[in-house]
Amino acid sequence: MVEFKNEWDELLKDEFSKEYYLRLRQILINEYRTRRIFPGMYDIFNAMKLTSYSDVKCVILGQDPYHGEGQAHGLSFSVRKGIEPPPSLINIFKEIKDDVGTDNTGKHGELTKWAKNGVLLLNSVLTVRANCARSHRGIGWEQFTSDVISLLNKRDKPMVFMLWGNDAKSKSSLITNPQHLVLKAAHPSPLSAYNGFFGCRHFSKANEFLRNNSMQEIDWSIE
Repeated sequence: MVEFKNEWDELLKDEFSKEYYLRLRQILINEYRTRRIFPGMYDIFNAMKLTSYSDVKCVILGQDPYHGEGQAHGLSFSVRKGIEPPPSLINIFKEIKDDVGTDNTGKHGELTKWAKNGVLLLNSVLTVRANCARSHRGIGWEQFTSDVISLLNKRDKPMVFMLWGNDAKSKSSLITNPQHLVLKAAHPSPLSAYNGFFGCRHFSKANEFLRNNSMQEIDWSIE
């Protein structure tokens, strides 16, 4: 049984006994036994372990985890210290610098500080085969993350949803609560960043929204 050690335990207690999740779990057991899967099985749910339900100020929703050795650790777009920031993350840092002036370049790529300060770093799919992007698409994760988004949508306290890429944007129909702000952009991958990610100004827009709702802004530095 997954333990988050925060509010997610109660909110998701029935999720892990649903038929789709039991099927997903069996697939994952076989995948981890027979293949190289990222992130490590104990890191899959790090996003929710680090950011409890009532603490969420902003959801950054991506596609699926990085599929290179040592990269994914359960937070969308983040890599642990000592791992070279991937191109998508470099582009995120570029947009942050252009948008709010915070310069994270040349440091590291671990976004744990954001997670601990209310940024839920979630992917649409939470696992992937090594060197095979989108390989765990369609095995059940989409329902799990949709249920997480639906739970967040029900919350009265306002939050910001940043949906990057088509997989993330497909979740927008789940966000119906007018209390929340939904921001959509292209994925920050080099393949698509120039098609609407650069210049989206999501980071300043998020902080403006939080400020207007009497909430503390997010410090987008990673120091």
